[in-house]
Amino acid sequence: MHDMWAITGGCHHSFSCEKYMTSCYNCQVFPGNEKTDLSTKEFNKKSKIFSKYNNIYFVAPSKWLYDCAKKSSLTKNKPVFHIPNLLDGKIFKPFDKKVAKEILNINTSEIIVAFGAVALDSPYKGWIHLQKALQILYNSGLTNITVLIFGAGYNKDIENAIPFKVKFIGYLKDEYSVSLVYNAADVFIAPSLAEVFGFVILESLRCGTPVVGFNVGGIPDLIKHKFNGYLAKYKDSEDLANGIKFCIENKLKGSVLPELETKSVLAKHLKLIEDVRI
Repeated sequence: MHDMWAITGGCHHSFSCEKYMTSCYNCQVFPGNEKTDLSTKEFNKKSKIFSKYNNIYFVAPSKWLYDCAKKSSLTKNKPVFHIPNLLDGKIFKPFDKKVAKEILNINTSEIIVAFGAVALDSPYKGWIHLQKALQILYNSGLTNITVLIFGAGYNKDIENAIPFKVKFIGYLKDEYSVSLVYNAADVFIAPSLAEVFGFVILESLRCGTPVVGFNVGGIPDLIKHKFNGYLAKYKDSEDLANGIKFCIENKLKGSVLPELETKSVLAKHLKLIEDVRI
């Protein structure tokens, strides 16, 4: 499972809604006030399929999603395993930060704060909190910062909303280029308000760059507070700014937690296979 779709009546993230624990109905996503709607139909379909077979197994990449699966009436009586996602360490790995900055034509004396492109109109990507955090950071006196944005081209609205110098990298077509950006950054920000696992976080940590994100969903599985990044209070722009400042001032290094290393993850997959055979 990479989101909540398998354990709900159709939504990929239920947020505060807990109807999936019993049965989905009158979904907040759909207009009107119908007791039974598409979410009810989808929930019942999944219930019939899941109950029909005894050889269906569910794997959740984060502890948060695992807990959700054990609460859902669709999967609480089914075998559910918690196994983190894997990431190739041959591509995403640290190298000289100054060299990475030079390749991207960035002044090596600049402090680089990076994040992936966010949709300004999406309430789930956390743009409003990120914008406020950057303004708070600027007002605190940290002005020797360049904000590096990758994933999309130049956006005038984003540039005007950020008080620092902004560099748009654009869409990156290969993992080597993405790895280069992580290595050029001094800190990476993941302001998402809904995150099942967070591949971009793992990518950044593998490249030795600390990550600042909200303490929500699967993000705490990846970030150990003030060790390889900073877990900010949910929807708290000021704490998000505190996290960025903490990583910069302490020259924090990103690293992958032991339970996310390849050997540990593969061992869990092997155990799953053995459990299925029994």
